[in-house]
Amino acid sequence: MNAQHPARETQAGGGHRVDVIIPTFDGAALLVACLNALRRQTFRDFVPIVIDDGSTDGTAAILARDYPEVRVLRREHNGGLVAACNAGIAATGAELICLLNNDTEAEPGWLAALVAALDAAPDAASVASKILLFDRRDTLHSAGDGFTITGLPINHGVWRRDVGQYDEEHEPFGPCAGAGLYRRAALRAVATDAAGPLDPDLYMYCEDVDLAWRLQLAGYHCVFAPDARIYHHLSATGGGPFASYWVGRNLLLILAKDVPLPLLRRHWPRIVAVYSGRARRAARAWRSAAARATLRGMLAAVPALPRFWRKRRAQGSPHTPDLARIERLLLVPRRRP
Repeated sequence: MNAQHPARETQAGGGHRVDVIIPTFDGAALLVACLNALRRQTFRDFVPIVIDDGSTDGTAAILARDYPEVRVLRREHNGGLVAACNAGIAATGAELICLLNNDTEAEPGWLAALVAALDAAPDAASVASKILLFDRRDTLHSAGDGFTITGLPINHGVWRRDVGQYDEEHEPFGPCAGAGLYRRAALRAVATDAAGPLDPDLYMYCEDVDLAWRLQLAGYHCVFAPDARIYHHLSATGGGPFASYWVGRNLLLILAKDVPLPLLRRHWPRIVAVYSGRARRAARAWRSAAARATLRGMLAAVPALPRFWRKRRAQGSPHTPDLARIERLLLVPRRRP
């Protein structure tokens, strides 16, 4: 037995329960903390898989030298987060799939708590971690993702001190895919693209929101695992104008693709007010690169809207969505987004 790398035994035995898929692009400095934390997990029935998405910073050499227990899928050219995750999902076969950001550090009981939560909820397709800030470890970044009646996603508890306020009777809309656990069978059931369960046309950012909608519409639930604690370096591998562009674009496309028509009809005045307000505020802040990127993203969404509306039709399911239950999960913002 190799005590330092116990996950290697599981991989060699050919029958592990969880594939932990970690996409990375030039993130060698971040991977060390992430992979070291995985070595400390109390739950051992998993294989870590790093999707090296065209890195040029020596990631491959570090993995080969220091992390022999890690399975590496090397992509020659950077294709974005969604393509990397889909490639990892396609190349693996475990019952459960964990999508994990490279800029995270999990507590030792993190994966055990996720698996236990999913085992306890047979009608759930996914589990959300309790994600806290890396440099302020008593402050939440996400206690699962939510979605509002104004058409915007939110992180439950974001920027709030964690005092256990989400630990009981809390059902998120979906997990943040930076540290979320999914049933492979559920992802296969809602996949509408040959590339995989994440929509490649979204490229990066909000792809997990789209996936959460498809799972909800197919009748699956999400649960929250408060003991699955993990720490996140905010925007260590993204952020800024780049993120603003893709978020500005993809949020509009998700409205066209996923939100059921009865809910759009019921809440369209607030949706229009919120999105037009976002555009006005970005225009007033034109000197900001992030504001300009938001506007470019929103404009880029316009010609893609018909294609995403057709995706809505293509992802039709024989299952009739429980819109009343889904609407109960939608949140009413307390302040202007």
